[in-house]
Amino acid sequence: MPLLALTGGIASGKSTISALLAERGAVVVDADAIVREVQAPGSAVLAAIAREFGDEVLTADGALDRPGLGARVFGHPDRLATLNALVHPAVKAESQRRFDEAFARDPRTVVVYDVPLLAEARAGDAWDLVIVAHAPVETRVRRLIDDRGLNEADARARIGSQASDEERLALADVVIDTATTMDATRRQVDDLWARISPTA
Repeated sequence: MPLLALTGGIASGKSTISALLAERGAVVVDADAIVREVQAPGSAVLAAIAREFGDEVLTADGALDRPGLGARVFGHPDRLATLNALVHPAVKAESQRRFDEAFARDPRTVVVYDVPLLAEARAGDAWDLVIVAHAPVETRVRRLIDDRGLNEADARARIGSQASDEERLALADVVIDTATTMDATRRQVDDLWARISPTA
């Protein structure tokens, strides 16, 4: 019952690796999806965010205005830390519930926690392996500009708001280099799967 943490900075290729592992049979628990769920309208987390940052971070129908909140916290480490303190405990509890559920269904399953903020929030948890998706900062800046439509300043601000590459790599048991080709990434994932799959 291996429990793996998969992390990487924004535009590092983490989601691609996560999808490849799911294709091979892993159960993927997506931290970002859980964040959206715990911040849903009517949730205690969303109410706490509105109290802290003001009702301006809510849309007219009571949902979270993610771009508006992002503009308030990215580039402001103290505000980002406040937001994380409101969100992370709920995300941790829900992710653990999903890990437990997956292992209860099949104790031999491989569970992958797809978590961007591992270094910031859960570095000390008991993972069987930590996998880091890695690409150089300049490659990631270019991806954010070309693929997501950010300007260069916003791309660098997003990257700068996260843990450094050095902090993430210091946690890594496995590093998957995504800076070259998709085929090369796929081969690295195949090698990892051969190492972790109970049926490999």
